[in-house]
Amino acid sequence: MAILVLAEHSNAELSNATARAVTAAKAMGGDIAVLVAGSGCKPAAEAAAKLDGVSKVLVADAPQLANALAEDVSALVVSLMDGYDAAVAPATATGKNVMPRVAALLDVMQISDIIAVKSADTFERPIYAGNAIQTVQSGEAKKIITVRTSAFEGAGEGGSAAIEDVTAPASAGLSKFETAELTKSDRPELTAARIVVSGGRGLGSAENFKTHLAPLVDKLGAAMGASRAAVDSGFVPNDLQVGQTGKIVAPELYVAVGISGQIQHLAGMKDSKVIVAINKDEEAPIFQVADYGLVADLFEALPALQAELDKSGK
Repeated sequence: MAILVLAEHSNAELSNATARAVTAAKAMGGDIAVLVAGSGCKPAAEAAAKLDGVSKVLVADAPQLANALAEDVSALVVSLMDGYDAAVAPATATGKNVMPRVAALLDVMQISDIIAVKSADTFERPIYAGNAIQTVQSGEAKKIITVRTSAFEGAGEGGSAAIEDVTAPASAGLSKFETAELTKSDRPELTAARIVVSGGRGLGSAENFKTHLAPLVDKLGAAMGASRAAVDSGFVPNDLQVGQTGKIVAPELYVAVGISGQIQHLAGMKDSKVIVAINKDEEAPIFQVADYGLVADLFEALPALQAELDKSGK
């Protein structure tokens, strides 16, 4: 079986999401090639070549691929698929934009957001906001797959794959890149962080996020997250939202502060290794998934927790 993994990258750097997609591809068995499509993307290609399990890296370096416009990247993937049985991509904003187009152009069913590989043609994926796991067996000649990266460990380094250049099709001319506004932060990226501290509507205001939650986040070296209720209330920007309609995370430690734990939020964090919940409502659904729960007023609990961390020298 030959598998093509679409790399997630910034041209200069390879995203860890690519390494996680490679792990899923390895579980399917067969030869794995990674496609790095971009402009000036040699550094990302060299990083991909070092991933364990990758036998070949294909580099499509062209101006029209600089910003990963879905129409151009999907045309490139389709042009290569004669040599591959499956195409795999992380279920990120880019992957979710490109892969449905690939599936449509190939006239096959896409298998979305897989969390486990049972065999080369059988996969598990969450449905009903993660309350049920669906097992899907595909009989398609070409399998088009997106991977929930939080469900897979990243492939390690140690590989030395060959790097080959491939020619990209001409620009489709259907869309053009205008601008991108990137949030800059000294904190870890939310979906890749080992520790995530999230706040909910219980914090009450944007100012309370800054004065009460942010010190704990920074003390733990964590990423900051939020519930949809907090985002909808304007407390924090929507790029911090964790949940079914936000980002899916599975850190080693997830701390939920003032979050009731509605099903949509649980779908985005319940695979975290250790879950700690702080909420004054002892009936809050978050306690059903929490490993440790504290029924308390968060405005009293957070300063006390901060004081204990200070004492321990953390």
